[in-house]
Amino acid sequence: MDATVHAKHQDSGHRMLITPERVFYAGLLGRPRERCPGAFYVYVAIRDGLHLSTSDGRQFHGELAVTMPNLRHTITSEYRSAIAVVIEPESVPDGTLEAVARRLQGPDSGLFASRIRAAYATLAEMQHRDAISNAEFDTMCFGDALPQRVLDPRVVRAITRIGQFSGEPVTAAGCATEAGLSPSRFLHLFKEETGISFRSFRAWKRARHLLHFANQDINLAHLAQDIGYPDSTHFSHSIRRFYGLKPRAIFSGSRDLAIYRTGQAVNEPVLT
Repeated sequence: MDATVHAKHQDSGHRMLITPERVFYAGLLGRPRERCPGAFYVYVAIRDGLHLSTSDGRQFHGELAVTMPNLRHTITSEYRSAIAVVIEPESVPDGTLEAVARRLQGPDSGLFASRIRAAYATLAEMQHRDAISNAEFDTMCFGDALPQRVLDPRVVRAITRIGQFSGEPVTAAGCATEAGLSPSRFLHLFKEETGISFRSFRAWKRARHLLHFANQDINLAHLAQDIGYPDSTHFSHSIRRFYGLKPRAIFSGSRDLAIYRTGQAVNEPVLT
């Protein structure tokens, strides 16, 4: 596991584990603005409670809150820090996340909150691990492993290309050519397999990739270019839509964040 850890990070208690299909974050949530991430989120209070408001009219107050992928919502914490457990929707079969949401919001909600807080307590001890599988991650957070979605190899290759963030931007046309399909047939296959359009998937993964660099002193304009944004304005708007925060606010609030990465190559950023 490639760890970016300094004494000041460890002292803060703010940590983030990033794998290709999971994220475990414990830190600041930022100012309460509407966000719309492309993944399944489980928010857990470290202390006190959480307030969740969703675009479909749901209001919630408690210690554990769940949001489905691409649902606009606002989340606030009564304590300055909170936990977020993130699952990428293309990694599990259809219906899995809905079932997980029902479990987490059912009678055992408090037990799941305690389990996830316990996972946070053990995260610091994982920094010397070489890898953590989805099954290990899920068991640590939920008590058992979630089923794994089996994707068409042509879609897997496209997802791998999108996740490289190097060279020319990945296009549907390029992925279609590699898959031996017409662009329209490839786009249909991609959405059929993942449940999301190619364009929306790529936009979310691009924004997600920013997390790898969140605690670094970095030139944001260069970072935007490196991970495929056409310009700084598009970069700022996209990040704010997904996370409810401007890029600069994310980096400002992550200076004491310890980041652990596993199972994914990360491009070296352009430093200031």
